[in-house]
Amino acid sequence: MPALSHDRYCDEIADQMGRLRSVVTSGADLSTPVPTCPDWTLEQLVRHMGGVLRWVELHVRTRAAQSIPMTEVPGYAGPEVQGDARALDTWLAESGDLLVGSLRAAGPDVAVWSWAGIPTSGFWARRMTHELTVHRADATLAAGLPYEVAPEIAADAIEERLEIVAWAQRTRPGDTGARELRRGGDTIALHAQDVEPPWLIELADDGLTWRRARADATVTLSGPLTAVLLAFYRRLPLDAPELGITGDRELLAFWLTRTSFG
Repeated sequence: MPALSHDRYCDEIADQMGRLRSVVTSGADLSTPVPTCPDWTLEQLVRHMGGVLRWVELHVRTRAAQSIPMTEVPGYAGPEVQGDARALDTWLAESGDLLVGSLRAAGPDVAVWSWAGIPTSGFWARRMTHELTVHRADATLAAGLPYEVAPEIAADAIEERLEIVAWAQRTRPGDTGARELRRGGDTIALHAQDVEPPWLIELADDGLTWRRARADATVTLSGPLTAVLLAFYRRLPLDAPELGITGDRELLAFWLTRTSFG
């Protein structure tokens, strides 16, 4: 369940969009490759993000009962001219404003198609908050700029991911990754040093469960909350100096490769 209010998610989308726009207008080379999204340049990443926001906005505004093809989304591709930071910034600002406006108008409980078993506008407010949380990290780190995220947003991003993985295990029994995560009781602890208690994830044979608790684990990932978040989303390597790992490192790496999205 969402840990934050619908209005808080809307506020965060607006704030994160402002921060992403500041990367675009920072003078960073838009043709810079994004190491954490190796198929994209910085500009391609930003265009993806703005296009996805417009795609979601159309679903929310029209109360769509099924997925809308991206080819039907007005303005999805962004400015025609490549490499124009000002035009890209203007389009990105409009993308964010459109989505936040439609989400606020809808509130959290309007029926809207979604892909993860929660067909509401509230699902999309939370999902887009964390889509931005992660992809803003991609853009910020690629541009060589410092990355910060509010602690409550970082914590909720971890929990949303756990909920989606658990949902996939329940609803997609044939999925290879979901099936391989049934590990007979192996456990993963995420110990963010500035947040208590840790997250304890159990990879049980009947599906993933998690809770906030201190307990022995098969493997523990520890570090500042932002670093734990970025590692959990494979945006920070496990050998980064701010991280610590105790126990079965291979299990942690296995989890990360089977749960990658975003």
